[in-house]
Amino acid sequence: MRLRQGVAATIVWVSAHGVAGGAQPFEDSIAQRTLACTACHGAQGRATRDGYFPRIAGKPAGYLFEQLRSFRDGRRSYPPMAGLLANLGDDYLREMAGHFASLDLPYPAPRAARLSPSMLARGRTLALEGDATRELPACAECHGRALSGAAPAIPGLPGLSRDYLNAQLGAWRDGLRHAGAPDCMAQVARRLRPEDVAAVTGWLAAQPVPDGPVPVAPPGRRLPMRCGSLAVHASGGASSAGASPGGAAASRAAAAPQADAAQVARGAYLARAGNCAGCHTARGAAAYAGGRGVATPFGIVYASNLTPDEDTGLGRWSSDDFWRALHEGRSKDGRALYPAFPYPQFTRIRREDSDAIFVFLRSLPAVRETNRRHALRFPYDRPLVLEAWRWLFFRPAAFVADAARPADWNRGAYLVNGLAHCAACHGARNVFGAARERGRFDGEQMPDDGWYAPSLHDPRQAGLADWSVGEIVELLRGAATARAGVAGPMAEVVAHGTQHLSEDDLRAIAVFLKALPADPPGRAPAGATGRDAGWLARGARGYGEHCAQCHGEQGEGVPRAYPALAGNRAVTMDPAVNLVRIGAHGGYAAATTANPRPFGMPPFTQVLDDADLAAILSFVRNAWGNRGSILSGSQVSRQRGSAAR
Repeated sequence: MRLRQGVAATIVWVSAHGVAGGAQPFEDSIAQRTLACTACHGAQGRATRDGYFPRIAGKPAGYLFEQLRSFRDGRRSYPPMAGLLANLGDDYLREMAGHFASLDLPYPAPRAARLSPSMLARGRTLALEGDATRELPACAECHGRALSGAAPAIPGLPGLSRDYLNAQLGAWRDGLRHAGAPDCMAQVARRLRPEDVAAVTGWLAAQPVPDGPVPVAPPGRRLPMRCGSLAVHASGGASSAGASPGGAAASRAAAAPQADAAQVARGAYLARAGNCAGCHTARGAAAYAGGRGVATPFGIVYASNLTPDEDTGLGRWSSDDFWRALHEGRSKDGRALYPAFPYPQFTRIRREDSDAIFVFLRSLPAVRETNRRHALRFPYDRPLVLEAWRWLFFRPAAFVADAARPADWNRGAYLVNGLAHCAACHGARNVFGAARERGRFDGEQMPDDGWYAPSLHDPRQAGLADWSVGEIVELLRGAATARAGVAGPMAEVVAHGTQHLSEDDLRAIAVFLKALPADPPGRAPAGATGRDAGWLARGARGYGEHCAQCHGEQGEGVPRAYPALAGNRAVTMDPAVNLVRIGAHGGYAAATTANPRPFGMPPFTQVLDDADLAAILSFVRNAWGNRGSILSGSQVSRQRGSAAR
């Protein structure tokens, strides 16, 4: 489990004490919560003349919602957006879309086209008349004669830059952007020749935006092509990818035979406790159908299909086969499994819990999804090497309760050390990828996406000895408290796992974590010296411009919205990789039942270069009583990684 005291920021600076002599109090509004969006899309989502990022203000709400969902679920490929929205649910995305759709803001005048008259004429013809000889419908047939779109789901085309239009047609053509079948825009884009694209985007970018509101599509209107995304929207269908995988399990339990219903529901609960879907569900794909790559220091291991498909999933497995996989780390055919599947922790799961999880997985719809071959480097792809690793580092075990400890501590130990497999991230590893010391959570760099899982023993990292049990429960349930929040992979754990646990189990986990032995404080970080004054002054200027509006001039933050940076151990912690990743890629905290509308932070990788970000973070690590190492631009460049998780 990954705990951090969060860091967030915004892109436009407004003094915490007011602007132009007037007070600027914090307002808990949807506009405040979506400042992470306007970092790239411009103030109030109106974009800019030269920006690659499109205007979102005034677009139809249904269209905006579908695009947000597509970024989150992988139908549109752009890592900063995917990372920003990864752990948000449909309801919040719909609210964001409605907010930007409600903004009626003036458009700037279009730029004159730099195309020949013949090219402009060709573009106009394609946009307004199409080309019947090539089965190319006119843009106007779907987007309206004025090309201003139609609510609820068809966007307007004027007001978009040519670069953006070119990029989107290319994305449709190449499969980087797609919608539900039949994907009409992909069909159109593939029929366009390069000269057609140049002509139509050049003409569209030169057109003024019509006055007046976006028209509403008349009921029953027939379009020249069937479009799957529009059909889904019209039917009121909702994507399930944004929901917690396994979320429908409780309702399916009612449909199961009465004797099994309780066990299906219990298995679904346990699968959530273990966040099984976190690895076994690829973005935008069917829950538990596998295909997600898990990076290790030795290559990529692809999670398998856990649905009951007979040929590609667990359809021919027995409960004994499943228990053997969890307890012994061997597949149905006896082959050794790679420990990216955390059987070194799952081996402690009780048989009755294994059986319940198996019954739940058997209740899922069967999905035919062929398992991908692992992509491991030589010699780690050799079975003999894996068997040698198991001989050295793995023995099947069972959970043994400590009679000297209370029941809630033992329940917490069972969950943390077994089903929740917290040591898979937080446990320090040796050069062979095995645990250095079982039962310890000393922190480890995660190979998959660069995050650091902090130590749960070190008070300078994520040690919880000075937290109350209630505070730990609040964090695991809601992803944020007045003093801390979660980010990165831990946000996914909360979103799809711990927020769904019972009060008793959350308290048991909290009791166990709070009782972990605390390490001595150790040597304090060196901190800044006089030689760093110029670098810190540069960072102070950047902080005032980009961060102070939300975090305050003294780093005081706003409780449960923008974390305080003063006295924040996530800010001063070494390694600083989590701070760098948050500063570069931003993101929203996990949306939970307790906190369904979290505040977000913009992806500063779009605005700041490595040196500017390093200076700001160095300033934050050494301001207001903080003391941390100085970061260089090259360090930030190495540590920022990709936004995609």
